[in-house]
Amino acid sequence: MTMTKGLISAVSALAVSACLTAGPAAAGEVKIWTLTFDNNSANLAWDKTIKEFEAANPGITVTREGRSVDEHKAALRVAAQSSQGPDIYFMWAGLGLGGEFVKAGLSKPLDAYYQQYDWDKRIVGTAGSFSKLYEGGRHGVPYTFHGEAIYYNKSLFQKAGIAELPKSYDELKAVAAKLKEAGIMPMTFGGTVNWHLMRLMDVILEAKCGAEKHDQLMDMKLDWGTEACATASFNELADWSQNYILKPFMGIDNSQSFNLFLANRAAMMVEGDWLVGQLSDAKKIDNFDLFPVPTGTDRLYGFAEYLYVSSKSRNPDEAAKFLDYLLSDKVQQENLGAFGSISVNSNVQYSNISALDQKWLDIFGKYTKIYVNGDQAFPLDVTTEYWRVINEVASGNIKADEAGKTLQTFISNRG
Repeated sequence: MTMTKGLISAVSALAVSACLTAGPAAAGEVKIWTLTFDNNSANLAWDKTIKEFEAANPGITVTREGRSVDEHKAALRVAAQSSQGPDIYFMWAGLGLGGEFVKAGLSKPLDAYYQQYDWDKRIVGTAGSFSKLYEGGRHGVPYTFHGEAIYYNKSLFQKAGIAELPKSYDELKAVAAKLKEAGIMPMTFGGTVNWHLMRLMDVILEAKCGAEKHDQLMDMKLDWGTEACATASFNELADWSQNYILKPFMGIDNSQSFNLFLANRAAMMVEGDWLVGQLSDAKKIDNFDLFPVPTGTDRLYGFAEYLYVSSKSRNPDEAAKFLDYLLSDKVQQENLGAFGSISVNSNVQYSNISALDQKWLDIFGKYTKIYVNGDQAFPLDVTTEYWRVINEVASGNIKADEAGKTLQTFISNRG
């Protein structure tokens, strides 16, 4: 039996509603909402950490609910309008994602807990800096700090005769052309999740506009409709979409795209350090390597993921105590590699790690500046339009030369 899209949406909404009407948390209960992580080692690490925390803290019980990205966001938006919800919730840092729920009043300021537990002495400074982005206090603690780069299939590069990795954006395009000439599709993306293809647009903007103009565009201080590098970037996106991305990509998601990558259907993916765990779980880690996206700006593409204490929490002290345990030297050391290649705890020691994790460690040590994903730089409403315009350019429904004007019209009419 099949379900219509409307029925699926209704069932999803009822499921979210049921979560919020199940009653308030009992004394000592900490409810955590996270994603269901594609990297299963992260799910296992969470289960182990919760079990050990409960054993060390009799009287506190911790439950974790995992959802897909879109379902998680939907559940949090319902929670923001309700008197109930989780005690701790996962969300990306930045003004566009985490900022949506801070602005909606769902996040509790954590200044007192930062002081009580002395978190700043333990947290990597770059990762912790995102907590200071918001007005009215510090919000959230870092769960992970991620970099994004280009993973590539070593055998497909060899088959295409590519002996040297690209060191500039033009060389990256030349690699894509050489792969296509050899009958190999250069890139794979999943178009049904808007943020996947967005990564390509983000790195193109960094390469074509440079760091300063890219930041000004994301800060909405430059006009997308008149800035030449923005138009050039949309034209590049159209070129990639038409010639260098495995098709049909607009009808598949990121997980399907990853499976096609594993099956040697495309040579490259723009992905984060978490993919190391997925490749390891798939027993394919030796088939792949990676390199930073060659944009010419000496900035790493990356972002932070945070855990926020809900303003609706009945047990914020217990929630903060769990976060302190999660951030501890012991837990972060024991689970190194499960949450990401780099721990947010500055005291963690690195040894006996995979070659790809070591490569990430070297990359994090090299770069001192980052640029973040568009959906973390923009406010939510602009992010939604940014995604729409990107998808329409990729689908050929908006001409690349008109895309910047379309986005700017939305920005100018926001009120």
